[in-house]
Amino acid sequence: MADRSTAAVGVANEGGEGSSSARQGSATPDGTTTDEQTSGTAEDTTAQEQPDTEPAAEPIAGPPSESTAQDTVRIEAADEDTGPAEPTEPLEAVPPAEPVAPAGKPAKAAGADRPAEPAQPSPESAKTATKTATAPPAPAPAPAKPRITAPDLHSGHKLARRYQLAECVTRVDGFSSWRAVDEKLRRAVGVHVLPADHPQARPVMAAARSAALLGDPRFVQVLDAVEDNDLVYVIHEWLPDAVSLGDLLRTGPLEPHEAYQMVSQVSQGMAAAHREGLSHLRLDPGAVLRTVSGQYRIRGLAVAAALRGLKSDQQRRQDTEAIGALLYAALTQRWPYEEDAHGLTGLPKGVGLIAPDQVRAGVHRGLSEIAMRALANDGATASREEPPCTTPEELAKVVAGIPRIRPPEQPSPAYGVASFQQPPAPPRAGAPRQAPVIAGPPPALPGRTGQVLKWAVAALLIVAIGLGSWQLADTLQSREGHSATPTPTGQKGGQASARPSAGPIPIVTAKDYDPFGSDGGENPTQVKFAYDNRPGTSWETSWYTDAHFGNLKSGVGLILDLGSAKNVGSVKVDFVGQTSVDLMAAPAGTSTMPTDFDTFTKVASGSGTEAKLTPKSKVTTRFLLVWLTTLPPTSDGHFRGQVSEIHVTG
Repeated sequence: MADRSTAAVGVANEGGEGSSSARQGSATPDGTTTDEQTSGTAEDTTAQEQPDTEPAAEPIAGPPSESTAQDTVRIEAADEDTGPAEPTEPLEAVPPAEPVAPAGKPAKAAGADRPAEPAQPSPESAKTATKTATAPPAPAPAPAKPRITAPDLHSGHKLARRYQLAECVTRVDGFSSWRAVDEKLRRAVGVHVLPADHPQARPVMAAARSAALLGDPRFVQVLDAVEDNDLVYVIHEWLPDAVSLGDLLRTGPLEPHEAYQMVSQVSQGMAAAHREGLSHLRLDPGAVLRTVSGQYRIRGLAVAAALRGLKSDQQRRQDTEAIGALLYAALTQRWPYEEDAHGLTGLPKGVGLIAPDQVRAGVHRGLSEIAMRALANDGATASREEPPCTTPEELAKVVAGIPRIRPPEQPSPAYGVASFQQPPAPPRAGAPRQAPVIAGPPPALPGRTGQVLKWAVAALLIVAIGLGSWQLADTLQSREGHSATPTPTGQKGGQASARPSAGPIPIVTAKDYDPFGSDGGENPTQVKFAYDNRPGTSWETSWYTDAHFGNLKSGVGLILDLGSAKNVGSVKVDFVGQTSVDLMAAPAGTSTMPTDFDTFTKVASGSGTEAKLTPKSKVTTRFLLVWLTTLPPTSDGHFRGQVSEIHVTG
């Protein structure tokens, strides 16, 4: 029985109140109590007033009563202590019980009619209970956002069931760049990959989509930007045969004509990008590529800065200064700052920024001046008369304003050797004797005597060629002048004699023509290169996924304005790559440049790199349409038409 009493006391102390125990014994007839009665004196009264089915400390539903709130306070206070709970204030509805003696000792008897004095709580217990009752509940901690980790990418991994990774090019700062294969279009592409939870994932997606809308051929095009589960990747063009400017400068500085082409194309491209609200902020020798055709392409527009979290309040000024640094490096093979960077040696420390023509002999003076005007952010032009260039558009205008820089190794006009290297065919009977052919220039002789002899031989050569040409023309005229009769128009071989006004017809102006495409046209700023009598320049179309314009349109072309109605005998078109073309003409009475494709009528067609388009019947018109129908492939896996020269003959 003593063991049962001890257990009851333990439950009461742990719960913080004495009324939670059930009655354990009964009174004897003489009024004395057993051990069970002694340990349960206070409980008898409680058992008579409260049912035995549920302890008083059990939580109940609904608003708590005053006694229940006090019980809860005492339970919380007991939980905070390391040992058993000290006695607390008694419940108002329950008579207080006398302190219970520890187990193993007899408890002090008390009369049933005399209530036990309530136990006074200790100051520490009361303070703890008050603090627990008044303190607000601590807010639940927010669940930690799980970090999405990107899968382990490797060669052979396929993205979007289309792009198969082939070679990792760069892996830094949580993202990687790959050379991949687009299995759908069977071409090489570049891929930037980063986890979707990367802090720059959203900015990269926004920058890639903005750059894709530009569509300028001077930039490496962004083809796609996709967020796929736990990855974000940007697909862009891959130029396998292109070489970066940094690799070109490893062998030495660029010659003036090449440096001019680089700064001209890069400044024009960045000017177009800034007009669309895009900037680069990472222009360096690795971001500029030179293709096999001599075109310079810029990669990483907006995306390179977004990958690295770069921002600037002076985007135009920063990109302009970067172009100036590229030109400086191209002219001198030195980086225009004291620190070595991009595989180039910096300038000597303490001397400041000096002009390129003072760093290296033979630098083009005009290009040196342009580089300093673009680098005016360092005070380089403080002592110069020309104002600094602060935007790529200003820089492009300055570059276009300098005198033309010829490409190197131009043949001398005094020695037209290339045109006379092949020996002529044996002369026919009765034909005049032609002038002898000079196989090569005369050997150089030292001193003033050698110079005199060289010019004398050159003069004799020119005279001989002139006499031979005059004699041949006179013979042909005397032979054919009396026997030739005009051939009716429409017969084969009769076009030249049917048009007494045969000769070159100048092209007054031209315009790119894409009636089935977008409003942006087909590189309108390059149209002038198609008839400028410079084979090294060309007008090119936009790029397409196949030779037939991606099945988006039947073709694109150029409208030629001859100024007035002319009798057109033939049109010769020089292409870069095998191209198919149709020659179409507007009606003779058309006085304004047509906009409707149905206005033109097809008069000739051809293909090749040199297409001579000769109408089968007489054509009198002011407006001609050179209409490209199939395009040649390019080194970057796309298809693009390029027209280097157009000559119209009457």
